[in-house]
Amino acid sequence: MHPARKKRLILILLVLLGVGAAVALALSALRENINLFYTPTQIANGEVPEGARIRAGGMVVDGSVKRSTDSLDVQFDVSDGAEAVTIAYSGILPDLFREGQGIVALGRVNADGVLVADEVLAKHDEEYMPPEVAKAMSDAMQNKAAQPVTAE
Repeated sequence: MHPARKKRLILILLVLLGVGAAVALALSALRENINLFYTPTQIANGEVPEGARIRAGGMVVDGSVKRSTDSLDVQFDVSDGAEAVTIAYSGILPDLFREGQGIVALGRVNADGVLVADEVLAKHDEEYMPPEVAKAMSDAMQNKAAQPVTAE
C-alpha cells in the first residue's frame, strides 16, 4: 500500500469515527430531552414508562387543590373527563392556575401513581387549550359515550 493511500484511508476512518461520535452524542441528548404527552387515563392505566419525564394535562378538578400551610407544596387532581390523576408540585404556581382550568404538568410518575411535577403550565386565556389536552379530553369523552350503560 502506498503511503499517500494509507494516510487517506486513516483520514477517512478518523472522519467517519468523528461523525459517528457526533451522531451518538446528538441522539443521546435528544433521548434525554424528549417529553411525551400522556393523558390522566393513560397514567391511571399504568401506560407511562417508569422513570420517564412526561407531560400530562387536563382540567384541574374542582375542590381538589390542597396547599401546604408551611411550604410551597401543593397537590391537585387533573382529569381528562374519564380518569383523574394526582399531581404533586413544590413551587409557585402560575397566576392563571385555578380549579376548572386546563393545565399541563411536566414531571415523573412515582410508585403511587402520583405525578411529581417540576413544572406546571396554565392556559393563557379562556378560549385556549393545549392541542394535546383538547384531543385527550375529546377522546376520553368519546370512549365514555361509546361504553355500554349497565343497569343495576
